[in-house]
Amino acid sequence: MADNSDPSLAKGVDAHYALDERRRAALAEVDNAQFSWFHVKVCMVAGVGFFTDAYDIFAINIAATMIGYVYGHQTPGKAAKLNVNQDLGVKVATPVGTLVGQLLFGWLADVLGRKRMYGVELMIIIVGTFAQALSSGNHAVSIIGVLVVWRFLMGIGIGGDYPLSATISSEFASTRIRGRMMTAVFASQGWGNFAAVLISFIVTVAFKNKIINDPDVNHLNHIDYMWRIVIGLGCIPGIVALYFRLTIPETPRFTMDIERNIIQATDDINGVLTTGTFNRDPDAVVQRAEAPRASWADFRAYFGKWENGKVLFGAAYSWFALDIAFYGLGLNSSIILQAIGFGSSPAPGTLGVYESLHNVCVGNLILSVAGLIPGYWVSFLFIDSWGRKPIQLMGFCVLTTTFVIMGFAYDKLTASTGGKNAFVFLYALTNFFQNFGPNTTTFIIPGEVFPTRYRSTGHGISAASGKLGAIVAQVGFSRMVNIGGTNKFIPHILEILAFFMLTGIFSTLLVPETKQQSLEELSNESQEGFVRKPMAQLEVQDGLVVGKRV
Repeated sequence: MADNSDPSLAKGVDAHYALDERRRAALAEVDNAQFSWFHVKVCMVAGVGFFTDAYDIFAINIAATMIGYVYGHQTPGKAAKLNVNQDLGVKVATPVGTLVGQLLFGWLADVLGRKRMYGVELMIIIVGTFAQALSSGNHAVSIIGVLVVWRFLMGIGIGGDYPLSATISSEFASTRIRGRMMTAVFASQGWGNFAAVLISFIVTVAFKNKIINDPDVNHLNHIDYMWRIVIGLGCIPGIVALYFRLTIPETPRFTMDIERNIIQATDDINGVLTTGTFNRDPDAVVQRAEAPRASWADFRAYFGKWENGKVLFGAAYSWFALDIAFYGLGLNSSIILQAIGFGSSPAPGTLGVYESLHNVCVGNLILSVAGLIPGYWVSFLFIDSWGRKPIQLMGFCVLTTTFVIMGFAYDKLTASTGGKNAFVFLYALTNFFQNFGPNTTTFIIPGEVFPTRYRSTGHGISAASGKLGAIVAQVGFSRMVNIGGTNKFIPHILEILAFFMLTGIFSTLLVPETKQQSLEELSNESQEGFVRKPMAQLEVQDGLVVGKRV
């Protein structure tokens, strides 16, 4: 054991404790910061990404119907549509890509940095979206195959947005407003969904005369323009946000706990909180503190403890269960609306095509305005006062009830006009309590409960579990919906969704309440002496602990 009487060593030990104190003081400065323009900027920069994500994901809900009219199989006496495998391919490609992107970018953000990865995923989204609008087929590859590939690549970029935006917004937020900041970011998803439907409606109305006056039912060329416009416009908000993504500062927590550069992190905090800017001197001497570092052994040791492992499982399974319902409905609402007679039109030929598209757009607008968007913002109001866990539990309980009613009473509800209206009301209510409930909280909680070195990775794992649920939902819906006849299995699908909502109640019990607690408190790691170094290994220069330059 080293001799504590050595003056230089004692001086190094004092510096070590001073560095640890400096870290905790810097974190307290972030946690107690007053709400500022910089916080608004973070929400806007991150939120635009989620707006783009939701637009690109849910635009296919209506665009797939349009694509089917142009490139689908023609049945005598009926409008053309995509077959089951084609419809499944274009809808499930993005969730598969998103799952890959969430795992990949979640890990990369913890290894290379939030700033280095932020913007890369947006560039992938922009390229993938624009390429879809320009897609065409040939003898070797059909246009559906090309769309599947581009939607998969776009999904990788969308997947990266989840852990990056969640981690950046949570690590920059002060404790008392962290829930509202993260909710504001995620609520942009509702506006993106709404924008996708609104643009589809506008494009449909704009092409009305072109559609109904087209004499060729089998080749609705004008609808080919429509879906390309709807999907292609999704890259515009991403282009607008790209500069701000690339210039956002690195989070102080990453600089402190992963780069272990506490001095630089302190300077960054002072700059960001006062002027909203930061400066980095590439020639500055880097002083590395000794702190816990990410590794496979450390990952297993941390999550191998029940108190930590159960949180990861609870967050991941809750998201999995929720997304089975959220995407099972969200990507198939047009099918469900048509199945209950809300969107279909009895008109013949191209007039019927136009009216069906028009009615489906109107139905989705109603669902979005009545349920999706209000749900996000009611969560915004209560997330930091009521808490994440009560909202998630309440949401799963209500969703279980609404799915049971819609599933078991499906035939009675859809047998009359009044019943159909009641079904649409329940459907909108379901959308509301998905967002004033687990759809919001399953995004927030994984961005708070893990230590900095695994925060993005843990969020990526949880989000990827959700996308696995989305894939299961879409594949299951596609394969089961026509069992016993066209759309005959829908009530049983709703009953299955009720079961998964019930299981979400129990998984929620595994996660902690996170409101008004610092990220370090939620990490289940002692912050006293978090910066550490064995005394015999201390390197001292001018009274400061100095690590090797890396």
